[in-house]
Amino acid sequence: MAVSPQAFPPRKRRPSAGAFISPKFSDQSLLHSLLLLCQEISSLESRGFLLRRTTLSMTRKAKLLAFLFEDLARSSITYLSPSALLCFQEMYILLQRIQTLIEDSSNGSKMWLLIQNDSLANSFHELTLDLSTLLDILPIKELNLNDDVEEVVALLRGQCARSRDAFVDPKDDNLRLEVCSMLDRLKKEIIPDHSKLYEIFIQLGILDSSNCKEELESLQDEFQNQADDKFKSQLVSLIGLVRYAKCVLFGASTPSSDLTRLKSSSELNFPVDFRCPISLELMRDPVAVSTGQTYDRESIKLWIESGHNTCPKTGQALAHTSLIPNRALKNLIAMWCREQRIPFDHAEGKDKVSAVKKNKAALEATRMTASFLVNKLSLAAQSIEAANVVVYELRSLAKTDSDCRACIAEAGAIPLLVRYLSSDVGLDHPNLQVNAVTTILNLSILEANKARIMDTDGALNGVIEVLRSGATWEAKGNAAATIFSLSGVHAYRKKLGRKGRVVKPLVELAREGPGSSKRDAMVAILNLAGEREAVARLVEAGVVEMTVEVMEGLPEEAVAVLEVVVRCGGIVAIAAAYGAIRHLGVVLREGSDRARESATATLVTICRKGGSEMVVELVSVPGIERVIWELMGTGTARARRKAASLLRILRRWAAGMEGDHVPEGYSTVVSSSTTAVSAMVSS
Repeated sequence: MAVSPQAFPPRKRRPSAGAFISPKFSDQSLLHSLLLLCQEISSLESRGFLLRRTTLSMTRKAKLLAFLFEDLARSSITYLSPSALLCFQEMYILLQRIQTLIEDSSNGSKMWLLIQNDSLANSFHELTLDLSTLLDILPIKELNLNDDVEEVVALLRGQCARSRDAFVDPKDDNLRLEVCSMLDRLKKEIIPDHSKLYEIFIQLGILDSSNCKEELESLQDEFQNQADDKFKSQLVSLIGLVRYAKCVLFGASTPSSDLTRLKSSSELNFPVDFRCPISLELMRDPVAVSTGQTYDRESIKLWIESGHNTCPKTGQALAHTSLIPNRALKNLIAMWCREQRIPFDHAEGKDKVSAVKKNKAALEATRMTASFLVNKLSLAAQSIEAANVVVYELRSLAKTDSDCRACIAEAGAIPLLVRYLSSDVGLDHPNLQVNAVTTILNLSILEANKARIMDTDGALNGVIEVLRSGATWEAKGNAAATIFSLSGVHAYRKKLGRKGRVVKPLVELAREGPGSSKRDAMVAILNLAGEREAVARLVEAGVVEMTVEVMEGLPEEAVAVLEVVVRCGGIVAIAAAYGAIRHLGVVLREGSDRARESATATLVTICRKGGSEMVVELVSVPGIERVIWELMGTGTARARRKAASLLRILRRWAAGMEGDHVPEGYSTVVSSSTTAVSAMVSS
């Protein structure tokens, strides 16, 4: 099937000088292409103050070159000598490089262009020297130019020859040195002078919070474009500086407008399969565990190192702890991120990137930013609206990385956030409640912060209150996600599972909430269901009935929860699962591989522990034996084993029913399959 060019993401890295190749044009087409290229370059404008003089000089040279190619195009020349042809081909490549350099020096991060000012000036100078060389060897006499054009070429040749050294504006260079000095002071834990910082940003044209956001996005894009660790380290420092300046100089973002952008770019529109079931974040390095489930490497590695030997999503025991890279999914995530302009760290060189991020200036800038915001939030005199602005900024910062989460918690944000979790706040200021609980959720991703949250007076109760009576579904869903995150620690999971105030709202949210909130509740329930005491409370709260209700819309999640509940919940859970058997039969027939696998395992447990009444209910499902046979041939390895076990259970039941009524057409199939099933089970 043909794939349209739009299906591929735009280029990520700028082309190097060696990426341009000689065009395979006819002589006349080459001249027309050179004329168009010169016109395009001459129409470019320098949008910033950096390298303005150099850029204007280069565009003027392109205008002069355009006279040459316009004259040659009018002469309808059909043949160029080999020397002239080679010169023009090289000039075509040179003009492409000039165009790319001008575009790069006029777009992107202003901070990064300032830091790279000397390098860019040298690049312009080298291109000018290359143009001078081509003009020197150009066989002017062979081209039969008119006198005016010859004079223009001579003028241009003289201009290029007089370019002795790269030009750097002293003002630009002084500004660059001030930024470098400020970064050095950050490394020494010295708070930047706000007046000097403001002056730098004004000169760069970064005038408000919106400009800062654009600058941060440009710096993050530039980080993705760089392969050199030294440059990456500089970029991380600049990101920290701009983030700090955004808060202290221009105030925090406007939540109402920025929240829409945040949802569309980084929260609500992530494809479900791209989210890590543990962290609920976009997966950067997806890996599969022995059960076939995929997680982000960092999250599942921490899960295993914490002493867990089960799959977080399915609750199954891990046959081994090897992590297998899911490269296909990773490529899909990378392409999607590039299309959405969301930064994506590739696994290659991930350790190097992590090392780069441990940057002293960036870390101190982050710490200062967190301290500034927390101190601002602690002011008793501020209005609720002002508090919402600060909490939203903390929410955004906590979403960034582990260093930000650590700095925010260390600055004392958690006790301050607790006071915005109450029902009273939710009724009058629902956005503030959402921002507060989401900030705590983002903080809880860091393992050390889980203990801080659990140990802070009122924090857990506040999250539970949002879960029970939050003003919006988003608030309830993020509270459920926080419960899931905290339950990653075994001791906290046991504590949370004992609380009826946690279990019942989770079941209600999974039953009644919208899609994203349902999933948040389901993964939290699945985690809690690993504890027998919690399973009893879940069954009492109606978890089995809930899974039946949502099975059509969320089959994988519902069946995974049901599998764990019937395995750990004893006879009460088995009895409650009677009404789910027919629904599980539908999943066996129509579900995904993962859902069919969990459904088969669930049915095996129900039939083994529930007795003949359960088996009779399963046998009454139309065509069930055919579905089981198909699963034995086409399912996953675990699904095939479970299907063979299930068929063996049904065979034994049928053997015990000899002489009694057996559903028509069933006993024949079962009895004739004895040998095949035995072979399947033994394998």
